[in-house]
Amino acid sequence: MQLTAVSVSLAITVIALAFLTRAVIHVVRVIRIGQPSLGRTDHPIMRLHTMVRETFGHTKMLRWGIVGVTHWFVFLGFGALVGTLIEAYGELFDENFDLPLIGDATWYGLAVEIIAGTTLLGILVLIRIRLASLPSRIGRKSRFAGSTLWQAYYVEYTVVAIAMLVLVLRSLEAVHDRISWYTPKHLVSYALTGLFDGLSPSAVRNAVLLTATLKIVVSMAWFIIIAVNPTMGIAWHRFTAFLNIYLQRNPDGAAALGPLQPMASNGKPINFADPSEEDIFGVGQVEHFTQKALLDFATCTECGRCQSQCPAWNTDKPLSPKLLIMSLRDHAFAKAPHLLSNGKEAALRRLGQAARDEAQRPLVGAAEDGGIVDPDVLWSCTTCGACVHECPVDIEHVDHIMDMRRSEVLGESNFPPEAGSMLKNLEQAGNPWGMPAAARLDWTSGLEHPAPVVGRDVRDLSEVEYLYWVGCAGALEDRARTTTRAFVQLLQAAGVKFAVLGAGESCTGDPARRLGNEFLFQVLAQRNVAALNEAGATKIVATCPHCFNTLAREYPQLDGKYQVVHHTQLLAQLVAEGRLTPQTPMDSVVTYHDPCYLGRHNQVYTPPRDVLATVPGLRTQEMPRCKQQGFCCGAGGARMWMEERIGKRINTERIDEALSLNPDVVSTACPFCLMMLSDSVTDKKQSGQARQTLEVVDVAQLLARSVTEPTDP
Repeated sequence: MQLTAVSVSLAITVIALAFLTRAVIHVVRVIRIGQPSLGRTDHPIMRLHTMVRETFGHTKMLRWGIVGVTHWFVFLGFGALVGTLIEAYGELFDENFDLPLIGDATWYGLAVEIIAGTTLLGILVLIRIRLASLPSRIGRKSRFAGSTLWQAYYVEYTVVAIAMLVLVLRSLEAVHDRISWYTPKHLVSYALTGLFDGLSPSAVRNAVLLTATLKIVVSMAWFIIIAVNPTMGIAWHRFTAFLNIYLQRNPDGAAALGPLQPMASNGKPINFADPSEEDIFGVGQVEHFTQKALLDFATCTECGRCQSQCPAWNTDKPLSPKLLIMSLRDHAFAKAPHLLSNGKEAALRRLGQAARDEAQRPLVGAAEDGGIVDPDVLWSCTTCGACVHECPVDIEHVDHIMDMRRSEVLGESNFPPEAGSMLKNLEQAGNPWGMPAAARLDWTSGLEHPAPVVGRDVRDLSEVEYLYWVGCAGALEDRARTTTRAFVQLLQAAGVKFAVLGAGESCTGDPARRLGNEFLFQVLAQRNVAALNEAGATKIVATCPHCFNTLAREYPQLDGKYQVVHHTQLLAQLVAEGRLTPQTPMDSVVTYHDPCYLGRHNQVYTPPRDVLATVPGLRTQEMPRCKQQGFCCGAGGARMWMEERIGKRINTERIDEALSLNPDVVSTACPFCLMMLSDSVTDKKQSGQARQTLEVVDVAQLLARSVTEPTDP
């Protein structure tokens, strides 16, 4: 039997290593098809620290409670139990084989027992969770909807088999050594020794050979299976995740949110003042993605955490960040043979018809045209960033969606037709509504004390502390103007010296950039940077989180570097310093909606809540989806300017969640959120689903009512 065990084990090992080596080379070649990635190797020590923290600390996985904890034990077992595989090979030749130096140590035996036991327990819990959450049970709400379930089952039951075989081998050791009670070295496995009572020494030896062979076969079969399935992300992420986390956008591990990356072509930033004829604008073919993007695709575990949090998927739209990444991964690997042929005629002739057909498929296109990504998938994204925030292996979904949008807009002029009016208005009037620049000061009418204007009331910004960036919505949209007036009244009450640009202000370019029109963004941004620099801007306060994000985190890409704060941050500071004192009580229940570009993109969660907490009588209730798990209003990613024709409206979904708390007030800190949520509340009132007294207001409005209104005697 020993000869058979040795022969089988060594044969399958050689085959597995050959298959795996070939697969690794192929995966590397596919990833290298992409364009060079910019800025992914700076700060190597910080990146290494981030990788260790995220992988061994499971910092992202632990957000999911029991799932994260049990996954950590399985992750630990996958690496730590490699030593038991070496022992299995040794036991083919010597039943008393131990690892050199440590194999006979009590601490090592105890560690193996604990790790094997917790790995087995952990994977059984994960299997139970998966089975309870299958699409066949809960449909679209399952985060596993669309995942390749057979691969998940195979990986999970392989882990079960390996953990069990480790414990069986160790129990046989206990039988062989005639251990009669639990010891640290057999803390878990001793419970299995009863299965082998009465076996002769030769039978125990044969059982060791059989079990060791099974452990080797199961392990090597796993390598063979993943080798012939290079798109099996649930297995391959065990190797690629380390590198993917190391190469993420931000060395400190911050999510790839906030600013969009500057457009690059062939590994170099595009010079929009004088672009090269060879420059590629966006991603129109899978090989136009960066190598980091292709590594993202190969690393996707199909866990569906991104999908479960996506506002588009949760409102029955075709976009699932997970399914998008899976489609791009499958297409990249299917098209790779054609790309790797380098156009050589002989190599092309050897390709199968499937590879040739795959090479002809458009990256973005309808299903009837063979498209990989349906346009409705691409344009459903609100760029809220929930997918990026949730991904445990740091896939950068939003960046990839934006790169495809850029290609569609700049290369193909393909985008939702209603967005064309917005772009035209930005080009001609400098704002999405197409209103004249003079209208940017209409909001000041009715103010007791006019807002100072740069060039009219103050010479430049050296005379004031802050430039107040009003923004297009705050200056031109009636509902948002109420926030603007309230904030200005608060600044005046607190004695803060500020000024506005008035007609000298134009759109920051956020909607153009999120739609994919990088050219127009560059024009608008450069114009604003010039105006800000001419006025001497150093400190800016903005009421719009989109303006806040663009001014603070994107204008530095164009040498526009300023200290930018959101109005809720400044208000919280003014209240804390005693310069604003809320006095008028408000006997109301309020629920606060986190704007995506303030919260998830820029991690500003506390200041708005701090402001609300200072208003006497105001009682705050959090919606189930709040803060880091906040749900989008539906306006981001230039969706404000597109019709929502598929599924349930995102703003309706959000207001339904708010109404479940029966609030008097829904508050937010973003003009776009204010408009979207107000629209939904109006619809609810008309249908009788909401009280007529329910209102949607900005945090600044609530504070202004308490600070400026007299107390009822």
